[in-house]
Amino acid sequence: MIPARWFEKRKPYWDRLESIVDVSSRRGVAALSIRELQELALFYRQVAADLATVREDPMSRRLADYLNQLLARAHNLIYMGRRSSPRGILLFYRRIFPQVFRNTFDYTAIATALFLAGMLVGFLACLGDPAFQRFFLGPAMTDTIEHHKMWTHSILSIKPLAASAIMTNNLSVSFATYAAGISAGLGTIYLLGFNGLLMGVISAACWQAGMGGELWQFVAPHGVLELPSIFIAGGAGLLIARGLLFPGHLPRRDSLAHYGGQATRLILGIVPILVIAGTIEGFVSPSSFPAAAKFCLAAILAALLVVYLTQAGRRGTADPAVHTGGTPLPRRRLPRADSAP
Repeated sequence: MIPARWFEKRKPYWDRLESIVDVSSRRGVAALSIRELQELALFYRQVAADLATVREDPMSRRLADYLNQLLARAHNLIYMGRRSSPRGILLFYRRIFPQVFRNTFDYTAIATALFLAGMLVGFLACLGDPAFQRFFLGPAMTDTIEHHKMWTHSILSIKPLAASAIMTNNLSVSFATYAAGISAGLGTIYLLGFNGLLMGVISAACWQAGMGGELWQFVAPHGVLELPSIFIAGGAGLLIARGLLFPGHLPRRDSLAHYGGQATRLILGIVPILVIAGTIEGFVSPSSFPAAAKFCLAAILAALLVVYLTQAGRRGTADPAVHTGGTPLPRRRLPRADSAP
């Protein structure tokens, strides 16, 4: 049984921790002084040690429940993430996402190579065996191309609905490519190769039908945003596979958390790019605008994307989360637990 004197000695510290937690709950952490922040960290550790002692006494179950709840409130306060705000979102897209992209560019480059390899295989297979085209694309689409018609004209009559469906599809493909990294990268590699193969077959089929120009004037306006986004999503999937397969000196769980944090930032970063690409694909790409105007738009969008990814976020201090996979680096050494009153 724990002596009553021990309870009397420790209770002021529990009350003090509870008062600090109550203040921060009502007014936010910013309302706490430096001393109160230090006391919060110190008393949190002390109450955790007290809880371990109280749990040894079967007669103190109610007190153990109270201390456990108090610790849970303090834990949420100490380890809570930064609240999201419009300014934080702007900071992410202005600085963090481009920095993560540059730091992990090798993985995006590998994803691009896998897509292009699949595209080359599909193009050559279609040229070498015309039956492969019909097998891969299906009779309906093959007949449409053979009759020198673009399958994209139907989009014009339902532009808003088509744009929404295209955005949803692009986001689904990108998130699937990213999430498939958990399969040791095999799912990511398959999706990149398959989509590249599909692009290669369509390119060869349209080229053989004398519709290469029509195809690329349709693809160019949105493709300069959509395809790089898919490559970045593929790089994110490969990052997850990297953390899973090659943890290095880190425990596998920590390695996955580190590289997974970077991958998540990449996939979140391409969301607005895919939204813009879907809008262009629904309204501009299938339109009757002159080919020169479409290619000019594609060139401008490609240049803006390159400048954004290569230059944004170079000024100022890099966000610590960029290099820690989403876990901010500690900014202050906590007081020693044994310095409690």
